[in-house]
Amino acid sequence: MQRPVSSIPEGRANLNQPRLHHVGIVVGSIRNSAPLFARALSLEWDGSIIYDPLQLVNVSFLPSNFATQSVVELVEPVGLRSPVRQFAETGGGLHHVCYEVDDLKTEIARSQEEGGTLVRVPLPAVAFAGRKIAWILTTQKLLVEYLEKPSHEPQPSTLAC
Repeated sequence: MQRPVSSIPEGRANLNQPRLHHVGIVVGSIRNSAPLFARALSLEWDGSIIYDPLQLVNVSFLPSNFATQSVVELVEPVGLRSPVRQFAETGGGLHHVCYEVDDLKTEIARSQEEGGTLVRVPLPAVAFAGRKIAWILTTQKLLVEYLEKPSHEPQPSTLAC
């Protein structure tokens, strides 16, 4: 039996479970939409827009008011071949949820065992400093982006001599 969400002590999470990193919303124009989303959600927008040539989109983030909480990602198509172009042209909206995971390959395999379909193989994402992302379509028709957690390997300059 699963434990109800309300029974998880506040401020505590299972560190081995994927963490909701962000929700992705497709928009026709980030410059036009971001200020409206920021105002509606009482968030701040810094005006930065990142171009991802592998996904043919621009993205921008509206961070939560709390550093450890999830963020809102605005996604804008770039060019006719952008995979979100048609969605944006029909008004856009909620596109995906993104979970940060310890092991991308393990999470993909787990999702496929549950009937999910790998939509896009793992690729580095500009918006996440080259960390890899993968896309799964669940049997419930939910598009899920998996983002690998940053590596915390010590850098040579921080090792003791």
